[in-house]
Amino acid sequence: MDKGYVQVYTGNGKGKTTAALGLALRAAGAGLRVFIGQFTKGRTCSEHEALKRFGDLVTVRQFGEPEFIRGEASATDIEKAQAGFKQASAAVMSGGYSVVILDEINIAVYYKMVSADEVLELIDRKPEGVELILTGRNADPRIVEKADLVTEMREVKHYFSQGVVAREGIEE
Repeated sequence: MDKGYVQVYTGNGKGKTTAALGLALRAAGAGLRVFIGQFTKGRTCSEHEALKRFGDLVTVRQFGEPEFIRGEASATDIEKAQAGFKQASAAVMSGGYSVVILDEINIAVYYKMVSADEVLELIDRKPEGVELILTGRNADPRIVEKADLVTEMREVKHYFSQGVVAREGIEE
């Protein structure tokens, strides 16, 4: 890739991570190497099993606890996010990946586990040929402004509000 762009998938609707994973699948299908860093996530889901089949092209790392953050981030949450951001930043700068996905990085910024300034600096330093994907609700307005493509997923209706829990193979 000659030119890599910065994409943001945000909003309160379902599909941000799914869109990013679809892009990873497309990139791997084209023979591109992909790094996926998942912030605030520490549980294995069905997509991890599928991505193992692309182990020569797709690297997945998780930087979070198995439980979702409720309220403030813990010291452990912050530590894992900071260590993960260093690892993800190294992936961006390494020259070894054409696509780097920072899944739920917007949540990590929102909960002050990683600063928006750190993400903005990474965007500024990103090599020309790296596509950078940033997902998660509550994207910082400065990151939205800096990005080349922003998609906001808006919830219109969701069966979760009717008590449907996450289903294997569909939501997890």
